[in-house]
Amino acid sequence: MSKHRLHWAGWGLLAILLLSGCGGGGGGANQSSASSVDFSSSSVQSSSLSSLDASSSSSSSISSSSSTSSAVALTRLDAYRFLNQATFGATESTAQQLMLLGDSATAYSRWIDQQLVIPARVNSLSYTIAAYPIPEPQGFNMSVLQAARVDQWFQNALNSDDQLRQRVAFALSQILVVSQTGALQHLPFATADYYDLLVRNAFGNYRDLLREMTLHPAMGVYLSMLGNRKASVTANLRPDENYARELMQLFSIGLVQLNIDGTPIIVDELALPTYNQSQIEGFARVFTGWNSDCPSNKPECTFDSTKLQRAPLSGFNQVKPMKLYPDEHETGTKTLLSYPGAKFTTLPAGQTGEKDLDDALDNLFNHPNVGPFIAKQLIQRLVTSNPSTDYVSRVAQTFNNDGTGQRGNLAAVVRAILLDQEARDPSTDRVAIAGKLKEPLLRITQFWRAYDARSASGKVIASANFFGGTFSAPAVALGQGPLQSPSVFNFYSPFYAPPGEIANQNWVAPEMQIATEYLNTTLSNFFWTQSAKRTTANSGLGAEVVYIDTREEIDLAVDASVLVNRVAEKLLGDSAQLPDAVKAQVIAQVNRSAASDAKTRVADAIYLIVSSPDFATQR
Repeated sequence: MSKHRLHWAGWGLLAILLLSGCGGGGGGANQSSASSVDFSSSSVQSSSLSSLDASSSSSSSISSSSSTSSAVALTRLDAYRFLNQATFGATESTAQQLMLLGDSATAYSRWIDQQLVIPARVNSLSYTIAAYPIPEPQGFNMSVLQAARVDQWFQNALNSDDQLRQRVAFALSQILVVSQTGALQHLPFATADYYDLLVRNAFGNYRDLLREMTLHPAMGVYLSMLGNRKASVTANLRPDENYARELMQLFSIGLVQLNIDGTPIIVDELALPTYNQSQIEGFARVFTGWNSDCPSNKPECTFDSTKLQRAPLSGFNQVKPMKLYPDEHETGTKTLLSYPGAKFTTLPAGQTGEKDLDDALDNLFNHPNVGPFIAKQLIQRLVTSNPSTDYVSRVAQTFNNDGTGQRGNLAAVVRAILLDQEARDPSTDRVAIAGKLKEPLLRITQFWRAYDARSASGKVIASANFFGGTFSAPAVALGQGPLQSPSVFNFYSPFYAPPGEIANQNWVAPEMQIATEYLNTTLSNFFWTQSAKRTTANSGLGAEVVYIDTREEIDLAVDASVLVNRVAEKLLGDSAQLPDAVKAQVIAQVNRSAASDAKTRVADAIYLIVSSPDFATQR
């Protein structure tokens, strides 16, 4: 078995080296400087069925300023490509359902229409509360309840019918980052409710999302806005600037001013900064006076006496929006962002904290950077690492105006991203850089969905399926886990380019930053363990161990060619997607085992394809 594992790890590492053009991997994500940033991205949302209808009618066919192709019947490969962008993984059944919705001009839009009206599966908090032991044992470690949230995340990713909403929420969680690592470790209900917030708002308005995120206790704790006091000369205090900085740099406008296509505005060979220290201080003053709401069992409280409740009592404040305590709010003037069209650049003295907050968020939300900054990052998370400037511009324009005059409509933005011609059929001049390396979690969910993975208990307990312990799985094994980023800068930077061919071409490959030799080996070993030891052909599995259904493959195992083609169809959508040279190697490996050894033959076929470059990349 050790020989198998070493061989498999080597194959997986080869896959990453091929993907990187012999460029290296990287460590954790770091803050990018303005000089290395290619900022742009977009997010939008729909706040009512009427705006959904308007968005749908204006984008009922594949959108592109240069698209002149006529509608054609969808192939299964077309369906797989779309569903791998829009869900946690294409399956044969979901591909067939998409193909039945129409041709290339109608099927995708109709599928999106269906997804937009499915009720949101908002269940992370309720599932985490259900895992809380009553009565609470003495010395109980609250951090272990983070595992319940992760379990529910996997269940939603694998089985929920609102796949598009869940996939967009996951993308947003990597832009509007909070993490259980650090200050939120012992606040599992706050992190669970924060993820529910992202799910609820995935098709909403980005301005509404900014406000809800700003006042959520999870964000308040994570970026130290909760308990932020006004300045005090006698106490030598000044407002905390942490949230003000990250709200601008990471959650809305970025570090440099952008054109609508996401490229930096250059003046005298220099990129122009989006904000300065006085504006950081101005926003920091806006965010003073907010603290946790009064505990439900102590409805009378002050700024100094309130604290987040540990136990999930009725109405507990760990999941309630933060409350303004006016005595601790800075009431002086505040400098905001200045840009063409800004309604105001300074807040006057004497406003309430709520008025300051809403005015400041309006000032930020209407900055021209927000559309391209958020648009590009959502494109990167869903479709391709290196979108053309035209693609970014089209999506950013949808962010700015969804066709009904609404700015920030995330449902319209997501539709624009997925229906764009560059997403559906990249032009020949972009084939070389179309798509992206799949992040580890998506490689696993796509594998599991393709093979109808499940456990006897119905749960997906991370610690039973990935090494890393109850608290840290799966992040330790994969370099990534739901709300398990090592910092507010996510698992990787959207601007990361591994040294070598990719960097030399001025391309980026964000996911390559966590494609280190170590993490690639652990992922490769996971795929081998899943393929060989955790299947319907194995007995004695624990109730919480996720296994894949390989009964069909076992029946086909005697014929290596038939077996390999069938596995490729399930994982890639079409056996022709596996290059002939790779297919020959996989068949040869399968034939090294006796025809009677069906389990090993199936394990080899599945493992080698699921760890191949062809499965690891999204085209």
